[in-house]
Amino acid sequence: MVVVNMRLLAILAVLAAVCWKVDSKFSPPKVQVYSHKPAQFGEQNTVICHVSEFHPPDINIQLFKNGVEITEAVQTDLSFKKNWHFHLTKHIDITPMEGDKYICKVIHATGPAKDYDWEPNM
Repeated sequence: MVVVNMRLLAILAVLAAVCWKVDSKFSPPKVQVYSHKPAQFGEQNTVICHVSEFHPPDINIQLFKNGVEITEAVQTDLSFKKNWHFHLTKHIDITPMEGDKYICKVIHATGPAKDYDWEPNM
């Protein structure tokens, strides 16, 4: 009985060390906001918010049009690389009109919420 408990303690200690090592590495997200095609007023396009290289994986991405959240935006499944840095993409089909403003808001444990504007370059 003592041998089993010692093995269990050893396994738990190793798991705790691995979890601590992974969780102790906070990496802020890198954010890119872009469109599928060059933007033109009145023409359908897709705004994409790609968030990468972040850890831990707990993150919230929101897309806004003129200050109102676009709740029907589509989000990909969370993916990660061998180094446990994660990436995620959220997108929405749009038809931009003059004066429209699109923003990607990212909330992550590494800092306060940040807004990233889509620059249509029109």
